[in-house]
Amino acid sequence: MAPANSPALLSVAGVTKQYGGVTAVDDVGFDLPAGTVLGLVGPNGAGKTTLVDCIVGTQSANAGTMRLDGRALPAGPAARARAGLARTFQHPQLALELTPVENIVPGIVGRSMGSYGAALRAFLRGLGGMPPPVLARARSVAEEYGVTTDPVPTGSLGLGSQRLVEIARAMAARPRVLLLDEPFAGSDTEGIAAISHAIHQVRDSGRSVVLVDHNVDLLAELADSVVLLADGRVAFTGTPQDCMRSTEMRAVYFGSAEEAR
Repeated sequence: MAPANSPALLSVAGVTKQYGGVTAVDDVGFDLPAGTVLGLVGPNGAGKTTLVDCIVGTQSANAGTMRLDGRALPAGPAARARAGLARTFQHPQLALELTPVENIVPGIVGRSMGSYGAALRAFLRGLGGMPPPVLARARSVAEEYGVTTDPVPTGSLGLGSQRLVEIARAMAARPRVLLLDEPFAGSDTEGIAAISHAIHQVRDSGRSVVLVDHNVDLLAELADSVVLLADGRVAFTGTPQDCMRSTEMRAVYFGSAEEAR
């Protein structure tokens, strides 16, 4: 955990995203110091994934600023990946016929090619072959994050193990901020423990994590701070413990503080 009043590594301010007349994200902001985990929580439709999409550049915000280490983030997902952002997805985006180690390779070479997808397509086509040092690095990252190095199809792994492969692939790019979109969804107890351990590893390495999830109990264990979204707006910002006790949390999840009581 970073000391109190640490400077922000990732700063998000006034981010708004509209689709026609619908405002999915409305004036959202937070500061994320290095070496910390921020939990992004809220019911379905609160705007969590849309906010992540705006931060990593797969969607363009209508308003707001996003800065990494004080510098404005460039436009587009490839440029933001090169700047130091990496993400995982609600539904793992992996080549299920490839081994876990092979799926990590795009994280190593993807920044130079512009995206995981471009790197994976090049790998599948065998353009120039994959240098042994790259595969060795992918294997090392797999071992670091507890991913099996057995030559088995990734599709044969459980969902929790597949999500761990995604985390390892993202970390292979050596990002400064990792954004995880519901990484525990569909995982069993063993998978949750492995993913939680990986998140601790990322934080302890001095990097930062934005963790999107519905499991408030898990967020309370993992996050240093929490942002509660409701209808696209920030309803509460504070520690996980204060958030769980707040009237805003009860109102968002139970309809009103009075109904919650």
